[in-house]
Amino acid sequence: MNAAPGVAGSDEATQERIETLIKAQCYALGFDLAGVTTLGPAATANKFDEWLERGFAGEMAYIPRTAEKRRDSRLPFEGTTHAIVVAMNYGGREPSGPVARYARGDDYHDVMLDRLTQLHRWIEQHVGHSVAGKPYVDTGPLLERDLARRAGLGWFGKNTTLINPRAGSFFFLGALLVDLELQSDPPFVTDHCGSCHRCIDACPTNALVEPHVLDSTKCISYLTIEQKGEIPAEFHAAIGELLYGCDICQEVCPWNEKFALPLREEAFRARPAIAGKDARTVAGELLVMSDDEFRIAFRNSPMKRAKLTGLKRNAKVVLRNVAEHDAHP
Repeated sequence: MNAAPGVAGSDEATQERIETLIKAQCYALGFDLAGVTTLGPAATANKFDEWLERGFAGEMAYIPRTAEKRRDSRLPFEGTTHAIVVAMNYGGREPSGPVARYARGDDYHDVMLDRLTQLHRWIEQHVGHSVAGKPYVDTGPLLERDLARRAGLGWFGKNTTLINPRAGSFFFLGALLVDLELQSDPPFVTDHCGSCHRCIDACPTNALVEPHVLDSTKCISYLTIEQKGEIPAEFHAAIGELLYGCDICQEVCPWNEKFALPLREEAFRARPAIAGKDARTVAGELLVMSDDEFRIAFRNSPMKRAKLTGLKRNAKVVLRNVAEHDAHP
């Protein structure tokens, strides 16, 4: 007698059914990509160590401090065996602006962690018992990009982002680590950048020092978010009107020009303090904003990472650049 799919019978048939249902649930929760892979030593561990040795982590001391766990995805949450890796797009079709697209709405950490927690609960209900696991969205010592490639979600672009042939690269990555035997998806083993080097040529600060290698200390996203103290004067002109983060290396990518997805998640839609405003307006308003006004306007915003002091610092650079452009068009 044949067993019902996903309940009993052939282990192989049961496992295939579980993974299919898990991915379907991922899409139902609003994720745009989903894949499964085993945990273990990161294929990029040696490259990661080289990157650290070259000082490209800059002031992000938490990265080298947790390097050992980043080299092996079994270590961040011991006892787990597999990862369900997901991606959620944040609107690559949205227009350019002074704030990078990912930071215009609500904090993606909160949005995705909530969805991954819901996925975890759904899995437990489906299998009928508790499953040890933990969600990660830039919230622990995990190389999510490495896991995503292993789970078949895309390849590493020359601008270091993960690129998917159907969705481009304007998406967040997250992973649910679980102690559950699952059938892995085949890894993404091909590179589709070819001879293109638009991202490298377009970077205003030459932060892409070679294909697939980013010197964070030169990256505008690092300078306007992670940099402590004043931004080195040598980068002021290159920052232009970019107040928080930078999308340039993604905007020029042919895969995004063709396949970037429209914004679907309402939580990532630009908040009133940013929506429809140019660099001069946003920078000017931030420069005179009080702490209380900032807390209200940027509640649940990823921009709070730079704090109001950092945003005021950025605003001064941007307003000087705007003034200089007006004086010398």
